[in-house]
Amino acid sequence: MATVGEPSASFSDEASAVADEAFISVRSVWKVFGKDPEKVLSPEYAGKDKAFFQSEFNNVIGLHDVSFDVQRGDTFVIMGLSGSGKSTMVRCLLRLIEPTAGEIKIDGEDITKMSEKALLEFRRTRVAMVFQHYGLMPHRCVLDNACWGLEVQGVKQDERYARTREVLSLVGLAGWEDAYPRQLSGGMQQRVGLARALAMDTDILLMDEPFSGLDPLIRRQMQDELLRLQSELQKTIVFITHDLNEALKLGDRIAIMHDGQVAQIGSPEDIVLRPEDEYVGEFTQDVRLETVLTASRVMVPPRATVRGDQGPQAVLDAIGSNARRAAWVVDAHGGYIGMLSGDNAERAVQAGVSRLDQDGEYVVREYAAVPLTANFDELIPLAMSRNFPIPVVDADNILIGEVRRRALAEALAETSAAEADYEANAAENASLAAEA
Repeated sequence: MATVGEPSASFSDEASAVADEAFISVRSVWKVFGKDPEKVLSPEYAGKDKAFFQSEFNNVIGLHDVSFDVQRGDTFVIMGLSGSGKSTMVRCLLRLIEPTAGEIKIDGEDITKMSEKALLEFRRTRVAMVFQHYGLMPHRCVLDNACWGLEVQGVKQDERYARTREVLSLVGLAGWEDAYPRQLSGGMQQRVGLARALAMDTDILLMDEPFSGLDPLIRRQMQDELLRLQSELQKTIVFITHDLNEALKLGDRIAIMHDGQVAQIGSPEDIVLRPEDEYVGEFTQDVRLETVLTASRVMVPPRATVRGDQGPQAVLDAIGSNARRAAWVVDAHGGYIGMLSGDNAERAVQAGVSRLDQDGEYVVREYAAVPLTANFDELIPLAMSRNFPIPVVDADNILIGEVRRRALAEALAETSAAEADYEANAAENASLAAEA
């Protein structure tokens, strides 16, 4: 555990190296509740735990030397059980709760040093928050609820209504503008809350357990909706949850908190495959690898790519007429169009096809690509049912790679072995501790 004045043990060298580039940078943040909280930071109490300060001084340690970075456009998930400090941390980012010590920089500005006026302006224009309990006003219709943030900013009615209608359509609420909260399901109410945040068009979204009150099916739908919106909008999101599966699904990086401290920071794969302590290991022991590993782990550059304005001879030049090989057809910007096999290319040449993007017979446009975030649960059935690799595209449908069946099998074998090694080491450590 970290002591006063030292960086958190879980704060990696990698995070330190990119600190200057981070959009949100949190350094050694403490929050102590109770009288005279500064005494907790005295060097003489370095290394004391949460229980000591509560019993000796009646102080509660909400945050204990927390450090992390969030890159622009990432979804950073802070995950932990009740009392872990996760909600305290997200409120400190806006100084809704004042940190006792530490530094919080957002886009280079130190939030802890802002005047009340500057802080108020920052909250109104740079960040939006989505809460668990929606926060909808029952006397306002959906449209007026969703544009409330713009109203506070002083945006004129015509403009705020126009902007908000676009966002309501984006979150699937077109046609519900005149409805009232009592007429909406829980999932629809949360969509209004999300629309209100998006309508403000801020750099940052802070989301404090926004889906935890929803039924499991609606919750999964909202998670999928957030992933879809994030692929389009690329907001910087700090997302709070107590659900590990939700964290693994949504997070680019995850911080697991325990007793006010950060136990580990890493990608979903890091958290599951390389837990740094017993606490994280217990959290992740029942996670299926197939739900965590994604196309990004096994993707390789495309073997053969041709432009749509070329003819099928370009495919034959790249791969020959081998029926077991194929080329990806893309537009002038690299956007994925479809797949053309070697034997189809040969037949297309014989048929006199001049442009692949005009071909409606030989290029298989239904040969669907997957996003970089597609997990192995999605990839394995596709790999088993196809004779060719799986094309991988980014959020703009640009072809960026392919996944081959053998790579999937090797990755599963490798990660299963790593998981077995961790379990064996954990068992050995437990045995040594028992002997001691």
